[in-house]
Amino acid sequence: MVITATRENILIVDDEKTVRRSLNKALSMNGFACEEASSADEAMAALSRRPADLVILDVMMPGTSGKELLPQLKKTYPDTAVVMATAVVEPDTIVNCMKNGAHDYITKPFDVDQLLTNIQTVLDKRSLELNMKEKRQVLEGKVAEQAKELQTLFIDAVESLIGALEAKDKYTAGHSRRVTKVAVDIAGVLGMQGENMENLRWSALLHDIGKIGIDPTIQNKPGMLTPSEYNYILTHCTIGPGIVQPLVNDIISEAIRHHHDSFDGSGLNQGVRGEQIPLISRILAIADSFDAMTSDRPYRSAMPAAKAIEEVKRCSGTQFDPVVVEAFLKTSLVSSLQA
Repeated sequence: MVITATRENILIVDDEKTVRRSLNKALSMNGFACEEASSADEAMAALSRRPADLVILDVMMPGTSGKELLPQLKKTYPDTAVVMATAVVEPDTIVNCMKNGAHDYITKPFDVDQLLTNIQTVLDKRSLELNMKEKRQVLEGKVAEQAKELQTLFIDAVESLIGALEAKDKYTAGHSRRVTKVAVDIAGVLGMQGENMENLRWSALLHDIGKIGIDPTIQNKPGMLTPSEYNYILTHCTIGPGIVQPLVNDIISEAIRHHHDSFDGSGLNQGVRGEQIPLISRILAIADSFDAMTSDRPYRSAMPAAKAIEEVKRCSGTQFDPVVVEAFLKTSLVSSLQA
């Protein structure tokens, strides 16, 4: 039987020279390019010089056996097909080899026609696997590229929303970014990281986005707000999540919704209290309040930072979470102000 091959490279690993030579002859006559190795060390050295498409690996060899070499070989050369060669079929050994990455096994003495059929079947399977792997990598590359494009669009959308907000109210210019910095510092003290930290960053940047829907004449009123006006402005906490919902996850939406909630539950129309309030919201409550107190407003001048810090302390346990207050007091910002 003669098989038309595509000159795949085959490495024959067997401690018996006569076995290697007979396999080499049979395979070479059918168009394969063959190389030989008599031990595990020789096999790995040969593969480092010239990776093989397929390895015929003797199960039992002196020193490092084929079944012991198999896991290392597949780890180093995962795209190389392996056919185990054995004189005695031991089901447990064969099953273990298959679990470790072998594609098939052949028995000694070899029937040449069956050997060639098995090898061609394995090579065809390998070719299909490589083709599928390549297509998967292309697809993953496209998905990654699309994800990057979506992230860019998301960032642009966020910047546009913040720009629209700051254009309506000169007193909020820079507020979201300053709140973000303070919030990130607090979160860092609390040990927040990874995805949680990213959610906090976006929540901080977008926490006041609902003010886009607030009447600017009330928002910029050059005097103290009446209780009804203040309550009206607080509706930005419910407007905001609706604006950003298409862009962000539920964690960010809920953080925005609750960022004016009081820790003791005394906030306007507040349905949660204490640790029921999202942690991000509890962090934002302090960062937002501190920046508001230390910034000029239409109805008052900025409060000195030291006084604002004392106000945060005073409201610990009522408006603010005591644990988050302690973290705020340990931030580099507060430390530098109190130095």
